[in-house]
Amino acid sequence: MSDPRVRRVRRSDVDAVVKLVHELAAYERASAECTLTAEDLEAALFGAPSGDARPALFAHVAEVAGEVVGCALWFLNFSTWRGTHGIYLEDLFVRPQHRQAGLGKALLTALAEECVQRGYARLEWSVLDWNEPSIGFYRSLGAVPMEEWTVFRLTDDALTSLGTS
Repeated sequence: MSDPRVRRVRRSDVDAVVKLVHELAAYERASAECTLTAEDLEAALFGAPSGDARPALFAHVAEVAGEVVGCALWFLNFSTWRGTHGIYLEDLFVRPQHRQAGLGKALLTALAEECVQRGYARLEWSVLDWNEPSIGFYRSLGAVPMEEWTVFRLTDDALTSLGTS
């Protein structure tokens, strides 16, 4: 059963979600790396105005007294082994003063419901290895770490170099 504090994102939520993403970047000690703008997020969530009208990103928000205080930003991935899509949770954030109220669990529950309703096989995400409170929370829900896997990433000069070679 869905939590009434959680719903799909609306265009009117974009500015609030951008603020939450910047707060998450600060929490993760990476503020300088976060360059997300409202225009970027709106195009990803609702389609670029001058191009592809299909969204590439999806989101749910958590509200308390009409204020957006948490968000889950996600996109579809695909399991070749299972032969079906899954959800990759890019960001989950609830403002510190609203934690311990069940909003993080409600956001994850909404994504799990999406998976179940659509027949998706997985709900996956990454967590920083120093973030013990989150790791404990995820384990309490039955999530298991994929310890034998290492995340790789190409960005900036390395990405440009490979992409233009």
